[in-house]
Amino acid sequence: MPHGRPKMEGSAKDFKGSIMRLFAYCKPYMPLIMIGLLSAGISSIMTIIGPDQLKEITNTITAGLVSGIDLDKIKSIGIALLIIFALSAVFSLLEGLVMASVTAKLSKSLRSKLAGKINRLPLAYFDTTTVGDTLSRMTNDVDTICQTMNQSLSTLVAAFTLFVGSLFMMFKTSWILAITAILSSLVGFVLMMIILKNSQKYFTKVQEELGNINGHIEEVFSGHNVVKAYNAEDEVNKKFDEINESLFVNGRKSQFYSGLMHPIMGFVGNLGYVAVCIVGAVLTLNGNISFGVIVAFMLYIRFFTQPLTQFAMGLNQLQSTAAASERVFEFLDAKELKDESKITKYLDKNEVKGSIEFKDVEFGYTEDKTIIKGFSAKIKPGEKVAIVGPTGAGKTTIVNLLMKFYDIDSGEILIDGVSTKELTRENIHDLFVMVLQDTWLFEGSIKDNIRYNDASINDEKIIEACKVVGLDHFIKTLPDGYDTLLDDSDALSQGQKQLMTIARSMVDSCPFLILDEATSSVDTRTEILVQKAMDELTKGRTSFIIAHRLSTIRNADLILVLKDGNIIEQGNHDALIEKKGFYAELYNSQFQNANE
Repeated sequence: MPHGRPKMEGSAKDFKGSIMRLFAYCKPYMPLIMIGLLSAGISSIMTIIGPDQLKEITNTITAGLVSGIDLDKIKSIGIALLIIFALSAVFSLLEGLVMASVTAKLSKSLRSKLAGKINRLPLAYFDTTTVGDTLSRMTNDVDTICQTMNQSLSTLVAAFTLFVGSLFMMFKTSWILAITAILSSLVGFVLMMIILKNSQKYFTKVQEELGNINGHIEEVFSGHNVVKAYNAEDEVNKKFDEINESLFVNGRKSQFYSGLMHPIMGFVGNLGYVAVCIVGAVLTLNGNISFGVIVAFMLYIRFFTQPLTQFAMGLNQLQSTAAASERVFEFLDAKELKDESKITKYLDKNEVKGSIEFKDVEFGYTEDKTIIKGFSAKIKPGEKVAIVGPTGAGKTTIVNLLMKFYDIDSGEILIDGVSTKELTRENIHDLFVMVLQDTWLFEGSIKDNIRYNDASINDEKIIEACKVVGLDHFIKTLPDGYDTLLDDSDALSQGQKQLMTIARSMVDSCPFLILDEATSSVDTRTEILVQKAMDELTKGRTSFIIAHRLSTIRNADLILVLKDGNIIEQGNHDALIEKKGFYAELYNSQFQNANE
């Protein structure tokens, strides 16, 4: 599991800060949210029956038991209640529609921002974060936030409205019984705050472990063949069990605290019933209140304690939301690539001559370890440059710096005399076409994969490129030929995938070409065919070739030999062989190993 991400520790401060920031993010949606919450409040407050109405109902029932039932009176009261509850249902429906709309918009906005953020993050971020963890932030965490907006937020507002309304009615009816109800419920408030304070860290940990387990699963299944080949199932399962156990423990603790809320609030509500009945009975016997007041308070106690239970459940949901929003905003706050909006220089790829110069370039992935040290080299337009050296010498790093995937620490890289610091990344990427050792194909037709991101490339150019690399015959054997759809289930060999990426590079008219171990996945016979295709591909282009098979770069115009981040030798193949230095040693050792 990559390291480098800051760990989150749940606290009351984190809870409050995360919720406040989430509301700040929702500012554009506040008018709709306020309409929804206001509707929820109105719907809730309309369910409270006033003390005068309750007295009238109870007096009518009492009089009916003694003399006779006044059906007209009951009818008028029933109609009034029906109207009130109907209006409450209408506002409740309005609240549901509005909050559902806001939730959908918020979910879309968050995912769009997360997707856009991915394109602005440096490669260094993904060196320290798993793909699964990033996916978890875009799925699990966003879903948790939106569920709260759709459900818990309106519930909390309705509960608060009902709580305040019932409290007002209780004091209006009898302040003695109101204080009795409040004192009996005070213990519930205290316990609720204690539980909230102690449980937040577990909700935070649950969201974090969900990201970890997603990252582990994504990593294992993407390399499932390697896991099987090395009999690493036990080790992989052990790691999964560790993460799963942590998720289970923290999930159990968070749900345990959540489960405490309901019975505690139920106990508090029943305690309130008992207290009101005892005190109310005493007051009735003394003639201070009527029987109707006690009946009203029995109803108010339910209105008073029901919001407390809803508060408890809503705050539990808010804890998960705080943890999820912390992870989402942590991602959105991650350090981005430098802003290039003020850069005005631009190189047209149709006018670029193709010269590149490295001037005393130094770079390190961390401040305490420099990988490239004083790298300098001049490449003329149209030259084929090979970069060779042992593993870890900095070959791929040079290419990453050239493509501006990373910013150099010091020195300069010039393209046609213009520093890459004065060019945007988009402009630089538009000048290069790359063939990497890691093949990448997306779900779509073969033609679309080769034409990738350039609709101007016609079918004839695609077919010609496939003929050059030797793919045409294979493609024609497929059911739909060049229109065959590719996905993860296609049984294409690694070599065939590599040939497709080479064909993709051939149809692009960029002035610079980068081949990073482009023939590493093909057999020797195919390599000869591909090498001929490469010769055609590199004509008229300034090319950089990273290769471990030194036989493939014998015809390079310039060979740069790297060791420990420095150029220790440079020249063409024949000159370096005659020198009998490090390159000659590498070259001869490969053939010696092949003969053995």
